[in-house]
Amino acid sequence: MSLPRALWWLAGALVLLFLAAPVLVVMPLSFSTGAFPAYPLPGIGLRWYQALFASPVWRAALWNSLGVALAASFVATALATPAAVGLWRAHFPGRGIALGLILAPLVAPTVISGAALGFAFGRIGLAHTLPGLVLAHAVLAAPFVVLAELAAFARLDRTLPLAAASCGAAPVRVFLQVMLPLAAPGVAACAVFAFATSLDESVVVLFLAGPGQRTLPRQMFAVLKEQMDLTVLAAATLLVLAGAVLMGATQALRRLQG
Repeated sequence: MSLPRALWWLAGALVLLFLAAPVLVVMPLSFSTGAFPAYPLPGIGLRWYQALFASPVWRAALWNSLGVALAASFVATALATPAAVGLWRAHFPGRGIALGLILAPLVAPTVISGAALGFAFGRIGLAHTLPGLVLAHAVLAAPFVVLAELAAFARLDRTLPLAAASCGAAPVRVFLQVMLPLAAPGVAACAVFAFATSLDESVVVLFLAGPGQRTLPRQMFAVLKEQMDLTVLAAATLLVLAGAVLMGATQALRRLQG
């Protein structure tokens, strides 16, 4: 006997509440006027947000995070889009193996990926550099972009590239003038998703970033090692809100593609 629809909705709401509860508990603490996390709040204010933006160290970490995320999303999208197009259009022996290799970073623990990238980049001089950190974030974001773009290209009519090719259009022209405009909202959504993935990354940066490449998540870890500073909660709240906005933008772009 199947459960009533209302019970399924209730179960789903309870699961979502369970997952969101830690975030919902922490976010109000970032507006506390006290020096320690405690309920009830001694007062409500923007003390810790002011401290966040007044500190040169926190500002530098924020700008590093935004710059790395923007560059990594561009690199990941530029690399993943041709791969997604090739996997969508071509049917060749070993296609599953190729897709598995592309998606391998999703399977490997992030700690293993960080250690491997740190060892490899150290040999070629990219460790503790901004380009190395951008490439590492792009490697982690690219599999997500490939999967999302495969879903976006799957909505396209396969006969359109063939029709353009039959009219004499070169493959690059077919992609740029036929496929890419039709899939542009989906590709843009993938780029936004890659940006969000890079912005929130907190493990690989511990292996690759030097003092000058400290991102917001790494700065949060560094502060928590020494003391419980509520500035960390303000930074965490900003990351949560940024993630929510970016996910909303992703969904809006996907709806544009239909």
